[in-house]
Amino acid sequence: MSSDSAEISARSAHAKPRADGVEDGAYRGDTRDPDVRSADLRAAPTPRARGTLGVWAELTKVRLNALVLVTTAVGYALAEIGPIDWARLSWTCAGTALAAASASLFNQLFERRRDALMLRTRGRPLPAQQISPATVFAAAMLTGYAGATLLAMTVGFLPAALAAFNILLYALLYTPLKPRTTFNTLIGAVCGAIPPMIGWTAATGQLEPGAWLLGGLLFVWQIPHFLALAWLYREDYARGGHAMLPVRDEGGEITAQVVLLTTLPLVPLGVSATLIGLAGVWSALVTLLAGLAFSWLAFGFYRARDNRSARRVFLASITYLPVVLAAMTIDRGPASVEALLRGRSNLAVEDFLIKNLRSAPRDGENPYVQSRSSTAEPAVSGSAEASTSTGVGASTGVEGTAP
Repeated sequence: MSSDSAEISARSAHAKPRADGVEDGAYRGDTRDPDVRSADLRAAPTPRARGTLGVWAELTKVRLNALVLVTTAVGYALAEIGPIDWARLSWTCAGTALAAASASLFNQLFERRRDALMLRTRGRPLPAQQISPATVFAAAMLTGYAGATLLAMTVGFLPAALAAFNILLYALLYTPLKPRTTFNTLIGAVCGAIPPMIGWTAATGQLEPGAWLLGGLLFVWQIPHFLALAWLYREDYARGGHAMLPVRDEGGEITAQVVLLTTLPLVPLGVSATLIGLAGVWSALVTLLAGLAFSWLAFGFYRARDNRSARRVFLASITYLPVVLAAMTIDRGPASVEALLRGRSNLAVEDFLIKNLRSAPRDGENPYVQSRSSTAEPAVSGSAEASTSTGVGASTGVEGTAP
């Protein structure tokens, strides 16, 4: 999720449409009259943050990073086939939070001059001169090193490497590209796709198909989410010199096409979580309906290309993600042995079989389905062939089915 969209989400949720179709809040302070715009910018910025804690909360983008931690935790939970190791998950979230704070600090440090040109961001701590750039730089370095080190020491090198890579990508590529090319949105979407992969690798130590699927889902979701938002704030982005697609695409035709074409893939991506063993059938149904509803509203924006339809797409995007992630987490676990084998490495499947599969069924019992109340001791099996004669264990919370 982009650094701007999370911070706008809370304010946009309370915006009300006016008779002219422009939402209150979306163009707050914007006007076609250059004299009024100049007067607004000449006025001293009103600091948004109050007190020391408020300044650091604003600099580290607490609301944005709350979403980052949620996606990280979901990635971890879906990677764990059995019971969740809460201590390990806590270390994962702590390290990811520090790394995300570092990326946010670098972003605001490098963008402070452009932030001063935009009505929406000129009240941030650096443009409002509430804190020195040197202090922010030191904090960004400290939190970045601390986050990567904590992840490496507690959950593994791979999640630490992903977190460090994300800091560099966000600070050194995404941020400098924002005033240069509209493709900056794609780089920002990559940054938002990495947190669930950090969670997954913290649980498994590997980048398995499930990690790539979750990353792909977050990547695709961010594009219509941010473009709908950038459409509403296109004048302010233009004022700050940012090369967002809705700023360059004055008629909105290309923007509307991209929004629609990047919303449609969410339908198969969401259902694929069930096909590769991340979640069950109920999750597939929820993600299918949510994706279709989101796509229908994107089609409405494609036809109308106005602020009202763009706002509907934005609100749909901030509804879609928590609904889908919640459905996957609640219904987590493979629906069948085949799905388990498709979404995991051989080593992960073997480890699951050793830890979770029950002993062989007695005569007359269904060899593919086992009761959740079974108290038999786990059977040790070192081969994937055992999965074709036994159901998925009770610890997954999902009964096994025939392959």
